[in-house]
Amino acid sequence: QVQLAESGGGLVQAGDSLRLSCAASGRTFSSYTMGWFRQAPGKEREFVAAIKWDGGSTYGADSVKGRFTISRDNAKNTMYLQMNSLKPEDTAVYYCAAARTTSLRAYAYDYWGQGTQVTVSS
Repeated sequence: QVQLAESGGGLVQAGDSLRLSCAASGRTFSSYTMGWFRQAPGKEREFVAAIKWDGGSTYGADSVKGRFTISRDNAKNTMYLQMNSLKPEDTAVYYCAAARTTSLRAYAYDYWGQGTQVTVSS
């Protein structure tokens, strides 16, 4: 069992930066692929970024490449999403999730946090 809690969301202006954190409980955090997803009002949940258990491989959606960076610190049971050059279209609830396999698909993730709101004003 893994419990996840996101933090770091907020209201920012276009061009600003935010860093989201995902704190995990459980001793097996380091064995999971971790991912970030987001969901805007009226839209489906979409993949943002993922990182393998050892941090050796990362994956990002085309819409965030070059702006968002995913990382993890297994010693701290924490994953991060550094978001730079934010745009109004990045506005969404951001969720972190854990999966036993490496996937970009939401259905592959077994555990989810409650989400944190990110709002980018123009």
